Amino acid sequence: MRLSVLLGLFIVCALLLATVTEGCGPGRGHGRRRPPKKLTPLAYKQFSPNVAEKTLGASGRHEGKITRNSERFKELTPNYNPDVIFKDEENTAADRLMTQRCKDKLNSLAISVMNMWPGVKLRVTEGWDEDGHHSQDSLHYEGRAVDITTSDRDRNKYAMLARLAVEAGFDWVYYESKAHVHCSVKSEHSVAAKTGGCFPGRSLVHLENGSRKAVRDLQPGDRVLASSGSEVSEELVYSEFITFLDWEPTARKQFYILGTEAGANLTLTAAHLVFVTEGNCSAPSAVGKAGMRTMYASAVRPGQCVLTAGPGLRTHLSPITWVQIRVDTGAFAPLTHHGSLVVDGVLASCYAAMDQHHLAHWAFEPLRLLYGWTGWAGSPQGDGLHWYSWVLRWIGTILLDHTHFHPGGLGTRDTES
Repeated sequence: MRLSVLLGLFIVCALLLATVTEGCGPGRGHGRRRPPKKLTPLAYKQFSPNVAEKTLGASGRHEGKITRNSERFKELTPNYNPDVIFKDEENTAADRLMTQRCKDKLNSLAISVMNMWPGVKLRVTEGWDEDGHHSQDSLHYEGRAVDITTSDRDRNKYAMLARLAVEAGFDWVYYESKAHVHCSVKSEHSVAAKTGGCFPGRSLVHLENGSRKAVRDLQPGDRVLASSGSEVSEELVYSEFITFLDWEPTARKQFYILGTEAGANLTLTAAHLVFVTEGNCSAPSAVGKAGMRTMYASAVRPGQCVLTAGPGLRTHLSPITWVQIRVDTGAFAPLTHHGSLVVDGVLASCYAAMDQHHLAHWAFEPLRLLYGWTGWAGSPQGDGLHWYSWVLRWIGTILLDHTHFHPGGLGTRDTES
């Protein structure tokens, strides 16, 4: 208990420090201002990172052309940012179409360009291509690549423009030509698989009154079916829902669907933890100390066993018979008092991103204490991660070895799920 309180105090201090830091703007403030970061222009023909564009460490493999008639066309969104000039030589507005990730990075770069060169804007000469002007597997066909210049077409600026693109977060930047810089991003699917752990909003939990409720509709105080202890157990109890650790009702994410022999199919994101055991699913000793462990959803394979809810508040081991992947809209990560919950008939952890369920449960003890004392545990700010989860993730990157985290679970740019 004392350790939990100390951890809570440490987190509060970290938050206060972050608040003070964010409050220090231009002019006189608390302490010395940090000098601006020195930016080094890219050399001609240099690319960053120093790997091939379609590898995991950069923008990843191509996923096929997107046409106006294809189902995937809805993945593209138009960019009408007035701070970006689009060449649009085809007069079809195709250059304005891009994935949301590409749009976000481009808009960020536009601000950097105006800050670096007042009066100059970012210019896009090539965006989404529907006319076959690029190589067969070009990311231009997927709205994941742009060729850029500055509005004044001053080629002396392009080396620094490439560096600004790297700083803006493009996953691969290439000073490809004296006439332009090429930038690309990872696919929405690969990025979605790397952001925390959630369930789709339509997934159902079991309430104490015998009814079922969609995850997205949970309210603090709802009592949902969960494991009876902080570690996995054969016995189930009704545990109080506290808050959402992640709340993204409009986000498109990649989900893993774990199909079981019992007919209960669990849907969750790649980095979410689920209780799994190997071997004979009919052996009664397989639950608990005899072999149950937590695994990332992306690592679960057919033949392994998960715990499904049965009659009499008891769990049963059920073999996984198939695993599928799909993209869906909306992602929610509920936290319960016991750190677990039964979703669509399968017992899962409330936690994600790091590989130790018991350590994650311990780390969230201050938040559960806060809820127990005050009846309030906060909520995600807008659409996104709960502030407590964000702070824990930040602390984890400092104190824990990276091998304890899901590849990409902390937002790294060099790996994919």
